[in-house]
Amino acid sequence: MTSLANITHRIARSQGDPQLIRSGPSSLSSSDKLARALGWFSIGLGLAEIVAPERFTRALGMRGNETVVRACGIREIASGILSLSIEKQAGLWSRVAGDGLDLVTLMSGLREDNPKRDNVAIAMTMVLGVTVLDLVGAQATSARHARNRGQRRLYYDRSGFPKGLAAARGAAKNFPAPKEVRARPVLASAAS
Repeated sequence: MTSLANITHRIARSQGDPQLIRSGPSSLSSSDKLARALGWFSIGLGLAEIVAPERFTRALGMRGNETVVRACGIREIASGILSLSIEKQAGLWSRVAGDGLDLVTLMSGLREDNPKRDNVAIAMTMVLGVTVLDLVGAQATSARHARNRGQRRLYYDRSGFPKGLAAARGAAKNFPAPKEVRARPVLASAAS
């Protein structure tokens, strides 16, 4: 059975391009996969906070803070999109900073007159757990994708020729000679 990769390979490639024989393991590391999972989690949580902020505030005994919950939702979605992008380090570190803001916001719900203080404590514990995941992901992703300043990228093993360097040698001999070579007229400069 022909795999989807082979089908798309035939559609997207020219005849002279190398052919895909088989696909190997994913190039995503565990830190990249964690960043992807946290990005989707962040988008989902952000959507829930935007769509139903009153459910969050009611469960935490913090009614009247719906605008704050919606703002947190927008921040979550932005962090999630960044975590799914090429700039995943920025997305994960923004998630860590957002977790700190969430903890500060939740601390206001620990007041004595809040009958749902226990729910706030549970929510803070959950945020702390996610913060640990965010920290681990941010540190691992930053270490994996770190670039040293001054260190040049080396491309000595790449030729840039799809059929290889040997096939490219002498390839210009196969082109027909032009029938007429036209030289551009040289204009005398006005300063002469």
